[in-house]
Formats: sequence, C-alpha cells, structure tokens
Amino acid sequence: MGAADKWLLPLVSVSFVSLMLFLSALSGFSASSALFARLPPPSYVRRGAAAPPSFAYLLSGGRGDGRRLLRLLLAVYHPRNQYLLHLSADAPSSERAELAAAVARAVPAASAFGNVDVVGRPAAGTPMGSSGLAATLRAAAALLRLDAEWDWFVTLHAADYPLVTQDDLIHVFSSVPRHLNFIDHTSDIGWKEGQRVQPVIVDAGIYLAGRNQFFQATQKRDTPDGFKFFTGSPWVILNRRFIEYCIFGWENLPRTLLMYFTNVMLPLEGYFHSVACNSDFRNSTVNNDLRYMVWDDPPQMEPRFLDSTHYDEIVNSGVPFARKFQEKEYLLDKIDEKILRRWRQRPVPGAWCTGRNRWFSDPCSQWSNVNIVRPGPQAEKFRRYMDRILEESKSSNSSCAQ
Repeated sequence: MGAADKWLLPLVSVSFVSLMLFLSALSGFSASSALFARLPPPSYVRRGAAAPPSFAYLLSGGRGDGRRLLRLLLAVYHPRNQYLLHLSADAPSSERAELAAAVARAVPAASAFGNVDVVGRPAAGTPMGSSGLAATLRAAAALLRLDAEWDWFVTLHAADYPLVTQDDLIHVFSSVPRHLNFIDHTSDIGWKEGQRVQPVIVDAGIYLAGRNQFFQATQKRDTPDGFKFFTGSPWVILNRRFIEYCIFGWENLPRTLLMYFTNVMLPLEGYFHSVACNSDFRNSTVNNDLRYMVWDDPPQMEPRFLDSTHYDEIVNSGVPFARKFQEKEYLLDKIDEKILRRWRQRPVPGAWCTGRNRWFSDPCSQWSNVNIVRPGPQAEKFRRYMDRILEESKSSNSSCAQ
C-alpha cells in the first residue's frame, strides 16, 4: 500500500472481509455479518451534464469533534455524493477509528456505495498557518482520486450545519451552471494588509508532529504586485474544473500563489479567492459563500454562536448552510425536527430512501433510485435566494475587478 493510500481510512470496502479487517484492526469494533445483512445492492448513480449534480464534501474538525462530524455527515449524506472526514492531528487515532465505526453503524448505504472515507494521516490543527490550506488541497486531491465525476467541492466544519436537505440542494443546483464557484471575496483588504498579508509566519505543524502553533518573522514583506490579493470567507463551494486547476496546476499561477500563501497567516481566507480572480476563472465566480452567519459589530475573528433566537431568520434566509453552532445547541435539534425531518443517529430521509419510517426502523436502510429527488419547502426559499444572487452576479461588473 502506497503512502497516498495509507492517508485514507476507507470506511467501506468492496468486500465484507476487508471491512471486518479494517474495523477490527483500527477501532477494535467487532463487526458482525448481521450488520450488513439484507442490504440492497447500490443502485446506478447517473453522472454527467444530463444527470443531477453531485457534491464532494470535506467535513473537518479537531480533537473531540468526532460526534459532531458524525451528526454533520448524517445531516448531509446522500448516495450521489462523496465524503471525506478529517479530524486534525491533535485528535487521537482512537477517535478516528471510533468515528469510522460509528458511521458504518449509522449509515448502511455507505457500505454499499463506498462514498465515505476517514482521513488516516491527518494534517495539523494549527489555527493560523498553512496547515488548513494543505489539508484542504490534500483532501480535494483525494476526492478527485476517489471519484472524479462530482460537480462541486464543499468545505464544512464540525461547527456548521445544513439548513436544507440534500434533495433540496441537488434540486436547486440542478439549474445552476456547473462552471460557477461560490467564493465570498474582496480586494479591499484594508487593515488586513498590515496584519494578515505582510507578516511572514511559519506553521510549525507542517514540519513538527504534534505542534499546533506558528512562528512569526520579525520583518514583514511587501504586498505582492505580481498578482492582486483577494480575501474573504474561508468556506467555499468550488466546481471540479477549478479544483483540478488548483491541484494539477497546468499554469504556474496556482503553484506561485501556493508558495506565497504558505507563509500567510490565514491562507484559507485568500488562496482560492486570489487564484480565481487572477485567472480565467474570474468570470465564473459568484461573490457569495452560501452561509448564514451572525457577526458582532465590529466583526471579530469568528462569527457569533447561533441559538434558538436565530431560528426564524435562518429558516427565511434561504441559504443552505449556517455556522457557528455549539455541540449541544438546542437549535440543531430544532433544525433536525422542523427542516431536515431527521431522527437521531439517522441520515436525513430523501427520495432515495424506501424503507418504512418507524421509530425502530431507519427508512434509509433500504433504497432504490438515487437519481431522483423530492425537494421540500426550504428548496423554494433556497431557489429564490440562488436566483437573486445569480442575477446580481450577471448584472454587476465582475466582483474580481473590485
């Protein structure tokens, strides 16, 4: 097994034997043949421009976030999509193994469709530095290798949660041009120039295992003039062609900017933004990250935690994702009950689920056609929101010119 293969802990395998070996060797979980008994075979997943879109999700978290990542996966799972779960290096190996075993128990479809993987050799969890960008690019490359036919790459954190079902998301994105990228960005960097752009830092977690801090040089560097610096939200939805451009780099720009952003304080707030707006992808970039967030005034480093007082706002916002949530926030339970219709420890039921919906029976333990969707009430709100931002994007000058 090569180094690239060892980086992933495959959650499901083509044979039951290999899955048993994985669970017993990595997590100590005793797999039973009854766990996968009577599961229907995976149905045909249609791909291509005429088929519904599919998404490659990177779900990331740190030490102690295993349960939150499981809940997030259950909230965004669909057999058409591909999922990669990343617990940073500060989390113990046992937590990754427990997460893999928990997903195998909670999502029977994952064993049939083989579309969920857990990162086995994670990146560092340095809050500032290039670790996050390195982990994201590495995950994107892995997702291309696992399934090169998805349409959009979506980054979510353990503190995020969806406000629409995957049927809603697939339905609305079916009418969205697949060359578009959703990146909140601006070239008006203001105070960030002196505090975020010019300081030179070294992420210790890249070079030293177990380190999670960074070192800052005493001198600063000038703002680059070889490209225009853009900044914005670190949470993005990127089309596959743009990800391939960043990973394979058939031009020098992605590599040049990667070398520069390696020593930037918060590279995830500028790398994809700057690559898109300094390349031919500038005209396919929508200036929106499709996230609901509440900020202090003036804004702090992170948005405020959401609670039940924000429920009406998030329901009417029309956006598909929100952040940040605390782990045991009651609002999450309300979203599960009222919007997603999700029972505890089960995936969100969609048109692909054909089992009986009972308290003792998971409807998604049985399935048929995964190429059809059944959008709910939130889909219409999301569609109106999407139509509005796409119209604004068409009618205004390129946001990358700002």
